[in-house]
Amino acid sequence: MPARRLSALCLMSLCLCLGPGAGDAEARGKTTLSAQKKSTQKDKKSKGDKKTTAKNSATKSSKKSNNKKSSKKTESAPKKPKKFRGVCRLQRAKNFLKRDRFVVNGQLRAQPHLKALKWRIEHYGKIEGVPFEKLNPSSAYSQAKQTRFMGLPIQVHEKIVPAISCVEKRIKLNCNGKSRRYSAKAIGGFRQANTYRQGEVSNHLFGIAIDIDPEKNPCCGCVDPWPNHPSCKNKDIKAVIDKAELTQCWVDAFERYGFYWLGRDALEDTMHFEFLGDPDRIIP
Repeated sequence: MPARRLSALCLMSLCLCLGPGAGDAEARGKTTLSAQKKSTQKDKKSKGDKKTTAKNSATKSSKKSNNKKSSKKTESAPKKPKKFRGVCRLQRAKNFLKRDRFVVNGQLRAQPHLKALKWRIEHYGKIEGVPFEKLNPSSAYSQAKQTRFMGLPIQVHEKIVPAISCVEKRIKLNCNGKSRRYSAKAIGGFRQANTYRQGEVSNHLFGIAIDIDPEKNPCCGCVDPWPNHPSCKNKDIKAVIDKAELTQCWVDAFERYGFYWLGRDALEDTMHFEFLGDPDRIIP
């Protein structure tokens, strides 16, 4: 058989053996590899996207947590107390806290009394057995502080210590003349037993009241034995200040810094001063 014809036959046989899909299979193989490569790339991209999302989510969560912590710190951070530098703001006693606003003709007026009582508890602390205890977690007596006034020891509420210091400074500066001078021998402040009746609460229980020399400065409207004091029985003495041995200069010094002299009350309690200003405004 001629060589050319033999070559042609072999070529035809080879084609028949391979079959008509041999070229397609090779193409399909290439297509499969390409698809696998793309799938791998997508998986890598998907994993990368998930990591990025998780990272961003963690960052946002961390920021929110930090913001919450910062907010809590801001909310819970107590105000720094003002430093007392020997100067007090001038102020008057608040009218609604004065005794004659809730005790009229010897009768206690419930609503005005409760209003004054609520304010005092909010600012100075609770008293066991007295309404509005829940308004203040601290008791008034837990905030008692020992100090000195005109050389004498006294225990009062810590908030009014600067005011007492300013009163003393004023007295020493201005009350030196013969008609202005007075020398205190005994003083009293904080008490834990109520001395008023009919539900009235004494400011001594809050540590914001001071009594000066009870034997020399009587309470003519109080219970016995005070009305029997010679100054109270003397009908020729008209001015309440003249029933006391302390001077008007002392009264003016106290009232300059938010105290109220109970000699102005129907009780004519000439020994008694009580702070009825705003304790948060004492220090400028």
